[in-house]
Amino acid sequence: MNHESIVVTCAACGAKNRIPKERLGEGPICGKCRKPLNVESSTAIPLNVTDQTFSREVLSFSGPVLVDCWAPWCGPCRMVAPVLEQLASEYAGRVKIAKLNVDENPATTSRYSIQSIPTMFCLKTGTRLTRWWVLCQRRR
Repeated sequence: MNHESIVVTCAACGAKNRIPKERLGEGPICGKCRKPLNVESSTAIPLNVTDQTFSREVLSFSGPVLVDCWAPWCGPCRMVAPVLEQLASEYAGRVKIAKLNVDENPATTSRYSIQSIPTMFCLKTGTRLTRWWVLCQRRR
């Protein structure tokens, strides 16, 4: 039996809720205020972004965002995916993990000069961070 879970912050009351991954499709509700949880908008799972949504989901986000540039045919990219899911769950509410498919989103790929994959970089309020790991360590 798989006991992996993610932490989702309730938009209504701010309570953190631990949800088993196998129950995500069942319409989870907050344990404190009993309102439905929006798992798709949660930072507890990596968010797929596109050229159209990059500005709204990444550049305007107030906290740090780790952007993973990947492609479905890339073996190393697929190997990194479970680690990013774990990081998204561990740092939910503090760091957003975004996944950008470089084959389907050439404008953003070109804007950030992505020439090989997997490539990851971190942004905070639209500014590229060079020492993002320090930011994550201070929050533990």
